[in-house]
Amino acid sequence: MESQVRGGTRWKRFAVVMVPSVAATACIGVALAQGALAASFSVSGQSFKVTADQLDGTGFAQYGALDSGYTLSGGTTAHPVAVSSFKTAKITNMCQSVVTPNIPVLGSVSLVLRAGGGGTPVEADNLYIDVDDLSADAVFHNIDIGVAAGDTGPDKNGKGPGMKGGKEAANPYGFAQQAESATLTNVKQTAWATTAGTFKLSGLKMSVSAGTHECY
Repeated sequence: MESQVRGGTRWKRFAVVMVPSVAATACIGVALAQGALAASFSVSGQSFKVTADQLDGTGFAQYGALDSGYTLSGGTTAHPVAVSSFKTAKITNMCQSVVTPNIPVLGSVSLVLRAGGGGTPVEADNLYIDVDDLSADAVFHNIDIGVAAGDTGPDKNGKGPGMKGGKEAANPYGFAQQAESATLTNVKQTAWATTAGTFKLSGLKMSVSAGTHECY
């Protein structure tokens, strides 16, 4: 079965039932990791924006969760997110931006990272991203909607890499969806965290500058 969707969402619309457009683009990531998956961490007080021209992935799954973390003043908080995962992903022309506000003298400072734009895509495996706002065009292949989250991993013959675990709070018996593969284009998203087994950033370029300079 193939499903194609277009659109965007915010958490208040996400609610309990996630639609395929929400499921789609949360697979884009920007954290650099090597070796074993590092899933146990509290998220920072800053979300980040990501864009990509296209993502081709295999072994997709998604479920709802709460990420525990901090505010910029050091308090504790939690963020409702859609956790999406891919066994493998190739990402073309990726951009990530993070804006740090209220720095003395400078005001806001922006960090922008770009990769995968020189003909060699960004590559990742066991990729998870926790997103709360996204839009894209998406095509899913052999999608299952309404699967129990805990049944999406290889231990239950699921299509995805399995639930992330760590600091997230997620119900393994709650709603999830999975697909054998997906192609996403014109991706825009805001996320709180990304983890990966490996993340290869071809043509990496990073810049830091005063002011607000975001990917979108």
